[in-house]
Amino acid sequence: MNNDLRSKVKEDLQKLFENLDKRKTQTVEILDIKDVLAQIHSKIGDVKNPEALINRLVNYIRSLAIKGRIHFSSTEEQLIIDLGVIGQQAGLNGVYMADFSDKAQFYSVLEKIPRHN
Repeated sequence: MNNDLRSKVKEDLQKLFENLDKRKTQTVEILDIKDVLAQIHSKIGDVKNPEALINRLVNYIRSLAIKGRIHFSSTEEQLIIDLGVIGQQAGLNGVYMADFSDKAQFYSVLEKIPRHN
């Protein structure tokens, strides 16, 4: 992934975070999505295979949206779709049969995973 595309991804992650942050009701699922968006935003420049990471992110967002019955605005949905197109470039490097709803997949062993109850 070239630097221009990484910059676009960071911009989309930031916009999606800001849109979700403006919501009056901050459910556990929204808070978890925001945590993961911030996490990926901070490490997207350093990861070896950013497309696979974005692919996992989109699957994670979709999984939590179903669980929490989250409805995205047209702006939020378009940002998720744009990220999904980039994530599709991962091809077979995506995670097969993974637990898409597990937030821990975005954190290293030494990082503390934020929990919202």
